[in-house]
Amino acid sequence: MIAINLLTEKDIGRWIIYKSTGGDKVERGRLKSWNKWFIFAVYNANGNWDADHWKDYTAAATNPEDLSWSKTP
Repeated sequence: MIAINLLTEKDIGRWIIYKSTGGDKVERGRLKSWNKWFIFAVYNANGNWDADHWKDYTAAATNPEDLSWSKTP
């Protein structure tokens, strides 16, 4: 779980791992933003992960309980 209340601007762009409640779906993405309830992450950037191109893609609202930090970029 990623704690929303501990996020800072430095966390934007960090790699995250989404794991569904049943564990049947796992996706890797980058943290784009957050609000009181959700973390918004980009999971598909059509291979444009370099520089800041990934920021141009739509982020999905994700439950923070389903997220963890990725150990590798």
